[in-house]
Amino acid sequence: MIAHRSSWLRKLRQVLGNRRGSVAMEFGLLIPVLSTTVVGVTDLSLGFVRKMAVQDAAEAGAQYAALHGFSSSAISSAITGATNLSGVSATPAPSSSCGCASGTSIATATCGSTCASGQKAATYVTSSAQYTYTMILNYPGLSNPVTLSAATTIRIQ
Repeated sequence: MIAHRSSWLRKLRQVLGNRRGSVAMEFGLLIPVLSTTVVGVTDLSLGFVRKMAVQDAAEAGAQYAALHGFSSSAISSAITGATNLSGVSATPAPSSSCGCASGTSIATATCGSTCASGQKAATYVTSSAQYTYTMILNYPGLSNPVTLSAATTIRIQ
């Protein structure tokens, strides 16, 4: 019985001491983790690139308004034509308003009225762009699809 036990322990030591195939085993265990990480980073990067394209589209609408004045349909066309992403929309529709600038905000005012600063109320145009991005993977805490939106306000007078 002791001889049988020692031969069993010797075989167990041989199996545990054998390192052949360990690299393949480690690689097999790490591949799913690495693949998921690569896909996740790629997915989030594509989302950020699309968000920048949406911001660029909103800015293109504001730039159009600065050069040509307010025309809701023309600004909407400038927004949708500013990117090669299909599905970018001018949502909400471009709007024009009068107001008085104070710091980082614009207080609504009647066009032509005098602001507290003594200057005349100016005309501002807000152009907005929106795009729905469907992610490759579902991430905890993030809804899928994600609505990417941007808005730009510019003084035109």
